[in-house]
Amino acid sequence: MAKRDFSVVGSLFSDSLLGVERTEVRSTIGSFTTFSFNTPIVSPTTMQIDYLIIGQGLAGSLLAWELIQRQQKVLVIDNGKENASLVAAGLINPVTGMRFVKSTDVDQLLPSARHYYQQLSLYFQKDFYIEKTMLRLLRNDKELSACQKRQQHPEYQDYLSEIIPANSQIHSTHGILKQQQTGYLLTQALLTALKNYFISINAYQTTELHYDEIRLSPLLQWQNIKPKQVIFCEGHHANNNPWFAHLPFQPVKGEIITATSTQKIQQNILNYGHWFIPLDAYQFRTGATFDRVNLNTSPTLEAKETLFNSLKGVYPDLSIDCILNQQAGIRPTTQDKQPFIGHHPNHNNLSIFNGFGAKGSLQIPWYCQRFVDNLLNNSPIPIASDILRYTSMVDNP
Repeated sequence: MAKRDFSVVGSLFSDSLLGVERTEVRSTIGSFTTFSFNTPIVSPTTMQIDYLIIGQGLAGSLLAWELIQRQQKVLVIDNGKENASLVAAGLINPVTGMRFVKSTDVDQLLPSARHYYQQLSLYFQKDFYIEKTMLRLLRNDKELSACQKRQQHPEYQDYLSEIIPANSQIHSTHGILKQQQTGYLLTQALLTALKNYFISINAYQTTELHYDEIRLSPLLQWQNIKPKQVIFCEGHHANNNPWFAHLPFQPVKGEIITATSTQKIQQNILNYGHWFIPLDAYQFRTGATFDRVNLNTSPTLEAKETLFNSLKGVYPDLSIDCILNQQAGIRPTTQDKQPFIGHHPNHNNLSIFNGFGAKGSLQIPWYCQRFVDNLLNNSPIPIASDILRYTSMVDNP
C-alpha cells in the first residue's frame, strides 16, 4: 500500500456561529499542513457542515480524522460517558480461534492499520501501536494438530512461527506457538489525542444526543447544525437508534483489568483463552471476559476472579502487587461477524459506521478509508459490510 501524507484540514465553527468570516490560514508542522477555511454563513444561528458524526469511539474518531484529511467540515458529538473503545485491549492478532484461522482480508487490513497508526504517531509525536510477539499457549492435542497443519500453509507463514516448549515461567501442556505481526493499540491515548485535536479546531462537542432532535425535512438538521450527512458511530447504542435498530447486533460485555506486579514481568503477549499484555516492566493488562446476558458496564468480582485464576494457571509465578483499574465495556459485535457500514435504504443522508466488535483496531483504518471513498466519490462499499444486506429487515420507512 502506497504511503500518503496526512494534510490536516479543520473548520473553526465558533467564529461562523458568531457571523464572522474567516480567511484561509496555512501553517506547516513538519510535513503536515494545517488549514482553516471560510465557513459558509447560513445565518447567525445555523451552520452548514458536511458531516455530523455521532460517537467518539475508535470508529467515529478515525472516520472523522479521515474526512478532515480530505478537507471536509466535520463535527463529532459524544456524551463523554460510556465508550467501549476506551475499555478495549486494542489487540491485533491476524490468526485467531481454536482452528487458527486468518482474519478475513487480514493481508490488506493489517498493512493499512499499521501504516495508519504510524502516520497518526508521526503527527501527534506519540507511539500508539506497539508491536509485540504473541505466545499462543497450546492447551490440547486438537489445538496442537490444528496449529501444525496451518504452519504447512504458505499463506500462514508470515504470521505463524515456530512451536517452542513451555518454560519455567509459562505453563503450557502442549507447547507454545510464536505468532508474528501481532501487537496492541494504545486506544485510550489515541482517542485522547484525537479528541484534543477535534476540540482545537472546534470540531467536537460534548452533548447527549436525542434522536427526536434530528429533523429529516425540509433539510437535515440537528439543533443549529445543518449537515449534509449524519453518521452514527455509537457502538451498541445503535440498538436504540430508530433508523438502524433493525440491524442484528449481538452486543457482548467484556471486562479487563490493569495491574502491577511485584517483580519484572515477561514481555510477550500471552494468548491462552484470555490474554495478557505487558505494558511496561511491571504493569500489565489482562482480559477479557465474555458475557451476552448482563449487558451493563459495572465491573464484577466474578470477572476479577475468572481473569486472575486463568492467568495464574499459565503464569503461576506472577505476583500481583496492585490492581490499578477494572473496567467493563459492551462491544458492538454483529450476528454475521461483519461490520455495519452504509446508508439507510430510505434516508440516504443517514449512515452508520459500526459493528467492528473485538477487531476494530485491525479493521477500522481500512474500512474508514473505503467508506470515505463512498461518501465523496460514490465508490462501492465492500459488499460483506454493506448494510444493504439487511434491507428486508427495515420496519420503519
